[in-house]
Amino acid sequence: MNERSPFSLSPDELRQRFERALDLECDLDPMILRARQLRQQGSNPQARCLEQELLPLF
Repeated sequence: MNERSPFSLSPDELRQRFERALDLECDLDPMILRARQLRQQGSNPQARCLEQELLPLF
């Protein structure tokens, strides 16, 4: 797929992409979001522990 850079899209094209993304209905588990937040804060050991709790789910 040859997608253009988001910086080169018109406001209408950006809106259309945003609406298509909303249609995908991505729902991230709060524990996944918490693990991401911990990693961003530099708390890698805590993030790894949380990820280990999620492993049986996948």
